[in-house]
Amino acid sequence: MFFSRKPQAPTASTTSPIRARFGEEVAASLLANPHVRRTPTEAASMFQHLGFLDTRQCEALIELIDANRRPSTLLSDRAGTGFRTSESCDMDRWSPDVRPIDEAIAALLGLDPAHGETMQGQRYAPGQQFRAHHDYFSDRESYWPAMAASGGQRTWTAMIYLNDVPEGGATWFPRAGVRVAPRRGLLLAWNNMGADGSPNDATIHEGMPVVEGVKYIVTKWFREGNWLRD
Repeated sequence: MFFSRKPQAPTASTTSPIRARFGEEVAASLLANPHVRRTPTEAASMFQHLGFLDTRQCEALIELIDANRRPSTLLSDRAGTGFRTSESCDMDRWSPDVRPIDEAIAALLGLDPAHGETMQGQRYAPGQQFRAHHDYFSDRESYWPAMAASGGQRTWTAMIYLNDVPEGGATWFPRAGVRVAPRRGLLLAWNNMGADGSPNDATIHEGMPVVEGVKYIVTKWFREGNWLRD
């Protein structure tokens, strides 16, 4: 099941049949996989896949993150100091260590890889965090015109934990009542839209402060239209 459609709506906040169909068909693709289980919450469409990556793959991505990390940035110009204190790097989607994983994530969700943004690696040392935020775009933000022109609204997020963390560093969805502890190779995927294709506030989440150890993750966001251009 592949989509290759331009965004239907000019705004981020309205309902959208295309976004709604993304939600339905990606959820069906995930549920058809015997290794995937639905996260028990009625507030959002959320799934987990244990062991999506093996130890070798995780270690290779950790090495890339350590070699290329820089202070994390934000799209929004409204957040205050200390909102996101981790380090990040953009992963080369065509490199031999990244491309198979990048394409495997798209295949798991049943999405055309062209809808996927560049995968981002993130590193959280003790005390570092990412305060409560949403992955979907808001048309009240200054960044929206550029995002609308580069694939439109974000639909699905896929996050993979690359290592176990002794204490702290959970991903917490306060409105959905879901808390996921880092576990090596675990993929967590959720639909940022509601059933009608409009942004779902229950997907607001935070990367809780790491208390002991260092947390490594990679995150892949998918758009309603093509992000990757020919």
